[in-house]
Amino acid sequence: MSIGVETRLSDQIARYLDLATSEAKLTAVNIANIDTPGYKAIGMDFEAEMRGAITDLDQGQAPRKVRVKQVDGLIARPDGNDVSMDREGMNLAEAQLKFKTGVALLHEEYQRVMDAIHADK
Repeated sequence: MSIGVETRLSDQIARYLDLATSEAKLTAVNIANIDTPGYKAIGMDFEAEMRGAITDLDQGQAPRKVRVKQVDGLIARPDGNDVSMDREGMNLAEAQLKFKTGVALLHEEYQRVMDAIHADK
């Protein structure tokens, strides 16, 4: 995600939004494969990915690829598929909430920058 006015915080929020989007995409992949025999649900460790994104940002590195992994501990159906629509629905709601929070934080950061720009007037 590219943002016009950049501050350290806006860059961090942009990475947060990118990760929330990645989480929603992974959930969509799981839902799309709910009837695929043998399919195993995939996911990511959001907190670990965010910590890594902040570290990369602090070191001036480009964003890293999200590390996707198979979700452990899920109950598989007789066809070997372990995707649960209930779990995926909760994951999608959580990803949407994270994204909405990120947008609100970004709005506040832009408002702070605009207030600083117009402080002289």
